[in-house]
Amino acid sequence: MKTNGGPPAASGHSVSRDGQERRWRRMAQKEYLQAKLTQFLREDRIQLWKPPYTDENKEVGLALKDLAKKYSDKLECCENEVEKIMEEIRCKAIERGTGNEHYKTTGIATIEVFLPPRVRKDRKNRLETRLHITGRELRSKIAETFGFQESYIKIVINKKQLQLGRTLEEQGVTHNVKAMVLELKQSEEDTRKNVQVEEDEQNEAKLKEKRIQRTKRGLEILAERAEMVVDPETTPYLDIANQTGRSIRMPPSERKALVLAMGYHEKGRAFLKRKEYGIALPCLLDADRYFCECCPELLDTVDNYAVLQLDIVWCYFRLGQLECLDDAEKKLNLAQKCFKNCYGENHQRLVHIKIVPELTPVPNFICGTPPHHGLGNCGKEKILFLRLYLLQGIRNYLSGNGEVACDYLSKAHQLFKELYIDPTKVDNLLQLGFTAQEARLGLRACDGNVDHAAAHITNRREELAQIRKEEKEKKRRRLENINSLKGMGYSTHAARQALHQASGNLDEALKILVSNPQMWWLNDSDPQTNNCQESPSQESINQLVYMGFEAVAAEAALRVFRGNVQLAAQTLAHNGGSLPPDLQFSAEDSSSTPSTSPSDSAAASSASTDEDMETEAVNEILEDIPEHEEDYLDSTLEDEEILIAEYLCYVENIKSATKKN
Repeated sequence: MKTNGGPPAASGHSVSRDGQERRWRRMAQKEYLQAKLTQFLREDRIQLWKPPYTDENKEVGLALKDLAKKYSDKLECCENEVEKIMEEIRCKAIERGTGNEHYKTTGIATIEVFLPPRVRKDRKNRLETRLHITGRELRSKIAETFGFQESYIKIVINKKQLQLGRTLEEQGVTHNVKAMVLELKQSEEDTRKNVQVEEDEQNEAKLKEKRIQRTKRGLEILAERAEMVVDPETTPYLDIANQTGRSIRMPPSERKALVLAMGYHEKGRAFLKRKEYGIALPCLLDADRYFCECCPELLDTVDNYAVLQLDIVWCYFRLGQLECLDDAEKKLNLAQKCFKNCYGENHQRLVHIKIVPELTPVPNFICGTPPHHGLGNCGKEKILFLRLYLLQGIRNYLSGNGEVACDYLSKAHQLFKELYIDPTKVDNLLQLGFTAQEARLGLRACDGNVDHAAAHITNRREELAQIRKEEKEKKRRRLENINSLKGMGYSTHAARQALHQASGNLDEALKILVSNPQMWWLNDSDPQTNNCQESPSQESINQLVYMGFEAVAAEAALRVFRGNVQLAAQTLAHNGGSLPPDLQFSAEDSSSTPSTSPSDSAAASSASTDEDMETEAVNEILEDIPEHEEDYLDSTLEDEEILIAEYLCYVENIKSATKKN
């Protein structure tokens, strides 16, 4: 059976751990041999699909056996195993060449389909299709061909979820592309003996699909709230904060993209913790898409994007589909470059304060990176390098680079020894009232010193509580200032923009609004400030005339400002009794502004009906946002310890492997 080098995702099959480990050890070793043989063939410029290795009938030639003998001696491994793998390489090369010719003459493309780990057959298969069909048609074809239920699978191509309503061509799908199948439930064949189990799994699959859709909606709502004016006492929203927990100012469009990127990342990480890799991957890929909408300077100077690259590669690996990720090496190199930018070539800048945007749900859902307390506080971030070196070691092993893999795995093993925590020390901190997560992070930050860790955690709690209090007060003042400007007749949008330009100073914001009356015209959709009317009342005109303005100018100003006497008076006074030229055209247009229609009330009623669903979606997001700001740096390292030992064993056994018949 073909392997992709990773352990299988959780499934319903009960297999003994020893048997499972033996099976995956054989698979990993086969993967290494295949990569190494492919490397030899390229170096020797040997084309197995041509004579003397393939005859005119495309059958294997006698020369293949001699070549297998040569390479088995070079690798010091079983000749029969080498010959078998080389025959697989030869057959697939012929199959690929035939597909290329077929595509040139007929336009029918071939797609390499990578099936889930539980499938008990060659997991890499080929499927022919035309590229003008829709994603939905391809999903249906894959489901029918390989025995899946169509509604319970997702297709990932080019690191993106296949969009069902668009054609393959529109989505950049080409000949010989790789498609990975993510299964939300197991097939009927595995559960047909138990109808209740099947129904439960179907219900679970539907639930998972709904969770994915709720994740998307919940993050959209929270991202929109970040650009709105909401009461932080009653309405949770997502904000971007630096390592100290203080909000970061940035352009609205970039803020929204970053909020969505980090939101999807946190949701994907929550699924990773639960080992739900098939649901985690779409979230992580969506996070990657939104991160790419942020400015490159930001991505190069903070570690969030690098951590996401590690999580994506880890997810592919745990799904057993690392081979399907063509740019795994690129992602790992990108993460390494970013970590070097953040922490230095030899991690020397880990002892300095860094700015790392993190996700901050408000209120009571804080997630960010707290400040470092003094020198030597670098143990926590070393865990990122451990994961990086581990994945680089695995990838190089599966690519046939045994020596390079050994170097990376040795680095990972050394970091593991440095980061290992004595369980009794964790227990000591638990008895002091700290959580297990706080204990692990504190001990790693303080080189395993229990007293220093306790002080570190206490200081962090106190500092974070003070910062939260200050940020809460800042948001309260901002809301009050916006309401003050709205009380003067300005729209929410105009008030927010003026306060942004004035760095939160109410007096300066008012000056900006008075000097730029056209700002009032921006996106005034609030019912409370949208007092639109077809013509101003005579009473309002008389008020302005009584103040000394001409009746014509008064009426024009009232039309522009939709009957708001205060704004009309301020603008006329600031401009010598007349409207500025850029607002004069609005006097005519404003008279045609429609008033609220009955359909608006119906829309409001409909919106209230959806309120419960939106609340559910938001709460589901907030539940998965960790309370601790350094959650992404916390790990028991249990999985990493097992994998480091396993793959070190693989690379150490490469040269010591004996020949077997």
